[in-house]
Amino acid sequence: MILIVDSGATKSDWIALDENGEQLFLTQTLGLSPEVLTREVIEDRLANNFELSKNRKDVTRLHFYGAGCGTERMKKFLRNIFKDFFPNAVADVKEDTYAAIFSTTKIGHQGIVCILGTGSNCSYYDGHQLFQKVVSLGYIPMDDGSGNFFGRKLIRDYYFHKIPQDLAIKFAKEYDLDPDVIKENLYKQPNPNTYLATFARFLIENKTHPYCRGVIDKGFQQFVNNYIMQFELATKVPINFVGSIAHYLREELVTVLERNDLIVGVIRQRPIEGLMEFHRETL
Repeated sequence: MILIVDSGATKSDWIALDENGEQLFLTQTLGLSPEVLTREVIEDRLANNFELSKNRKDVTRLHFYGAGCGTERMKKFLRNIFKDFFPNAVADVKEDTYAAIFSTTKIGHQGIVCILGTGSNCSYYDGHQLFQKVVSLGYIPMDDGSGNFFGRKLIRDYYFHKIPQDLAIKFAKEYDLDPDVIKENLYKQPNPNTYLATFARFLIENKTHPYCRGVIDKGFQQFVNNYIMQFELATKVPINFVGSIAHYLREELVTVLERNDLIVGVIRQRPIEGLMEFHRETL
C-alpha cells in the first residue's frame, strides 16, 4: 500500500493507493506540522484515525508533503514517528512546496509555485529543481497574503478601531473577541497560526465590502512584492497557486496578478488530487 499525504497547518489529506495505482481510501487528519506540534500530539492524531490505524502495517511507501518540513531536523523528526507507526513503510518526507509543484507543474516545465492557505510561501521550479529566494521565519514575521496574515490584520484593525463600525459590529457578533480568549489562543493553545487563519473566513464572506476589498488587495500585492518579484523570470513564467485563500479569493488574486503583468497559471484549492496523478505516473 502506498500513502500520499498533503499536510498543511490545519489539516492533512491522505490517499491510499495499491501497487497498480488504484485508490483504496481517502481520509483526513488534523495538520501534522512538526514545527508547532509535539511527538505525542502527532502520534495521537495518527492513532485516532480509523483507516490509518487499521492499515498501518500494510503501508510499504509513504510520500509525505508537509508544512514545517523545510529543514532536515524536522524531516528526521517526522520520519522517526512514521517509522514507529508504519513499521513496514519507507517514508519520504518533503516540505509542502513540493506538493504544490507536483500538483500544478509538469516535470520539465518552468513555473513559479505559491502556497496561499493557512500560511504562505513561493518557489521557482525550473522543470527539475526547486529554488527559493525567501527563507521562511514562520507565521509571526512572514506568511504574507495567507489566512493567518489576514486574520492577524483583522484582529489588529478591530482593536485599533480601524474597521468601519458596521463591519466591526458584524465581526464581533461572529467571533469571540474577548481579549482573554484571543490571548489564550495565541499564547497558550497549540497552533496559534491556525487560530488566526479562522478569522480569514470573515474576510472572504465580506469581500465585497470596501474595507475587506482593500485589505485583500493590499495583502496580495504585498505577497507579490515580497515573494514573487524576487525571481528574475517572474513576468515570463506561469504563476501557480494552491491553498484555500487562493481558491476562495481567486478573482481578487487574479486581479492583482494581472495588474503586475504576471501570467496566471493553475489555481488549485488542494494539491492532493494532482499529487495522486503524479505518483501514479511514477509507480
